[in-house]
Amino acid sequence: MGDEQQVGYGNPPKGSRFKKGQSGNRRGRPKGSKNLKTDLTEELQTEIKVREGPRAIKISKQRAIVKTLIAKTLTGDARAVTTLTNLMCRVLDLRDEAANSEELLSPDESETLEMFRERLLRSANSVAAEKSLDGTAFPPSKERAADLTADCKAETRADPKRG
Repeated sequence: MGDEQQVGYGNPPKGSRFKKGQSGNRRGRPKGSKNLKTDLTEELQTEIKVREGPRAIKISKQRAIVKTLIAKTLTGDARAVTTLTNLMCRVLDLRDEAANSEELLSPDESETLEMFRERLLRSANSVAAEKSLDGTAFPPSKERAADLTADCKAETRADPKRG
């Protein structure tokens, strides 16, 4: 038994092992076949005719998709707005820039933000007080008010109009 190896997990019988120089995929990947990324890129680069106003122009399918997405966003389509925003963040790396460029607010901006926060809290408290008379709601907690303030500051920093 010393000459023969045991057969088991990771040790198949010698007769069923691959021969040297041969793999399990005898035909292999055909030469010239393309992966999904290459196919998608080539297909998006092909040109199509699109009517813009009175004339027809040739643009790539990729550009046509972007134009359609932006047009739907401008009409107020909420799903298109979300899709475009996510696309912009991924393609233009806006999330990284917003995280790296967390500049402090100017004194005027801080004052305006603080006034807005106070007004928002007063408004929320007055609405909550009116509803609490009916027993339907309670004023917001201090933690919730802090969350609202943090959200407002984050949105102000990430505002692309300021960049």
